[in-house]
Amino acid sequence: MRMSKAYAGWLAAAALAAGLAGPGSAAGQTAAPAQPQAATAPPAPAQTADDPFQWLEDVHGEKPLAWAREHNAKSTAVLEARPEYKPIYTRTLEILDSKEKIPTPELLGETVYNFWRDDAHERGIWRRTTLASYRTAVPQWETVIDLDALAKAEGKAWVWHGTTCLPPAYTRCMINLSPGGSDASVRREFDTKTKGFVTGGFSLPEAKSNVAWRDDDTLWVGTDFGPGSLTNSGYPRIVKLWKRGTPLSSARTVFESKVEDVASAGESEILTDGRYDVVTRIPVFFRHESYLLQGEKLARLELPEDSQIRAFFRGRILFSIRSDWTPASGGRTYKEGSLLAAKVDDVLRPPSDRKFEVLFEPSARVSLAGVDRTRDRVLIESLDNVRSRLTALSLNDDGTWKRSEIPTPGLGTADVTTASDATESFFFSYEDFSTPKSLWLAEKNGQPGKVKTMPAFFDGSGITTEQLEATSKDGTKVPYFVVRPKGTKTDGTAPTLLYAYGGFEVSEVPTYSGTLGSAWLARGGVYVLANIRGGGEFGPAWHKGAVKDQHIHNFEDFAAVARDLAARKITSARHLGIMGGSQGGLLVGGTMALYPDLFHAVVAQVPLADMHRFSHLLAGNSWMSEYGDPDKPEDWAYMQTWSPYQLLKADAKYPTAFFWTNTRDDRVHPAHARKMVAKLEAQGHPVYYFENTEGGHGSGAVNKQTAQVTALQYSYLWMMLR
Repeated sequence: MRMSKAYAGWLAAAALAAGLAGPGSAAGQTAAPAQPQAATAPPAPAQTADDPFQWLEDVHGEKPLAWAREHNAKSTAVLEARPEYKPIYTRTLEILDSKEKIPTPELLGETVYNFWRDDAHERGIWRRTTLASYRTAVPQWETVIDLDALAKAEGKAWVWHGTTCLPPAYTRCMINLSPGGSDASVRREFDTKTKGFVTGGFSLPEAKSNVAWRDDDTLWVGTDFGPGSLTNSGYPRIVKLWKRGTPLSSARTVFESKVEDVASAGESEILTDGRYDVVTRIPVFFRHESYLLQGEKLARLELPEDSQIRAFFRGRILFSIRSDWTPASGGRTYKEGSLLAAKVDDVLRPPSDRKFEVLFEPSARVSLAGVDRTRDRVLIESLDNVRSRLTALSLNDDGTWKRSEIPTPGLGTADVTTASDATESFFFSYEDFSTPKSLWLAEKNGQPGKVKTMPAFFDGSGITTEQLEATSKDGTKVPYFVVRPKGTKTDGTAPTLLYAYGGFEVSEVPTYSGTLGSAWLARGGVYVLANIRGGGEFGPAWHKGAVKDQHIHNFEDFAAVARDLAARKITSARHLGIMGGSQGGLLVGGTMALYPDLFHAVVAQVPLADMHRFSHLLAGNSWMSEYGDPDKPEDWAYMQTWSPYQLLKADAKYPTAFFWTNTRDDRVHPAHARKMVAKLEAQGHPVYYFENTEGGHGSGAVNKQTAQVTALQYSYLWMMLR
């Protein structure tokens, strides 16, 4: 378990993924899981004469929904009639429903759990097997929850949003069920032994709650307790401990943050060598105050405010830092992006007594990507020029660390899939653009062994990948990957899709996408993944290079890659399309407005767009540390130079773009896409639009919806770029 779990949840909510396919992910995949409008959200400014489309912000209003249905009908009539649509839809659904996919493992103790969807389980099943059985070609699965049966019995369109289970037995879990895919969800206690919901157990109604187990009869809880209990961003600000058998109203308040903060949360790291009760306040993204609960009192951990707790291990706390740091005790300065360790007792002592160990130190192109732990090892994932490395650290009896490299199959992306404090075994995956994902089991005293392999959904042997660099406006070198069929002519005519995210320190790395491969690469298209500033590919500094008044670099880097592709004759503006989701939707919308002559197609997925209003819409208030506060004249002065909605002009010539969103997206308000399309049309610009009624901050609640959105996107791209 990663100590950063709660924080990562808030980050995913604000960003948009681990993503469109992310917070960070490859084109054409499912978007990151999503957030609701705060009960305490600041009052929205009154409609003004220069925003005639503000009425589209009424999410479920009769008039906006009628507008969406009308636009859906017009766009689907064109795109579903394309010759590419039906075969892409059919193949995508086959891939999503394939029973040959790797069942992603979750280690709960030594039992493997998995959530699975296919054509027989539209909404999915939560199932389990033994580790020994999982290693076989045909594991013997036991269904624990059938979500389709539950949805039918309760008359709810439930979407699975995961579980929080209590170690070491893992028999009690809080199940997270979302109606329609929104971030707001219902939490209900479940017994994995009896395979039933607990009568009279812990239960929370639909809200953006945060829950975690402290012990068999106590739950950390943050939720909508009533007026004033949420932050302006719509997240819990009050942390309570709730005892079994008592009403929620009697839960004991442990901590309260400010309404201006992003959120606060409590959770317990329950390990084989002890339990750590931690409360974290997040005033803004990438800033924390963390406390240990000792008895009835909270003791603050004296760590840098921009640090992130990664794990507890053998009486030590492991944390990363986002700025160069010289402790108050003096001595050496630790480099931003480093992973440090200290004894828990030391960070509760006066500054002069603290001692820190460096477990990872970055370099110019090497950054920390993730931290996990097993019973006896700390696992470090790093990126070396956007290629993965895995390292294991074990603690010797004399207090020194032993370091060993874990071999990976290639130069693509290796990611720790699941690890447990109860065992030395852990799973990691490997993939690259043309190599299907494989799953490897690493055990303490042996080389990793391949356990499962994803089928090849397209012929990767005919695909080549190279990493190139473009020079941005200020001279910064921006790397990007070019993935294309062998023999593609370098004459500027190749249909090319350029994808990027560029925000919230989310790294875009090589991944295998069956849908992208079959719908685009196998049909002769070129795919480009750009590692622009704002992401985390090269550590915190790469992210900070596109924050607030530096955010213009986001668009400049993206435009530089587009120009470089044309200069190398990999493609040309006539045959180049751009795609991005959420923050990436802001990226492509702004790039369209700023540099419309550089490309011929735009796919904006669940995008941000109206940056003058974003902080008043749903979870937008929490993202001001990334973009700025548009209600402050000094911030709006730079934001208006790249806010897509405000930049649109009637006398400009834009590519005919395709915007899509979801009605139930309670993280990025659907009005961003709605208003962009309405304004473009009012100015006389043609545009395509699609709005799904389910799916939250993603491409669908079920596989058929994801297949439809995928087929619409690629049918549009082939129509525009041939």
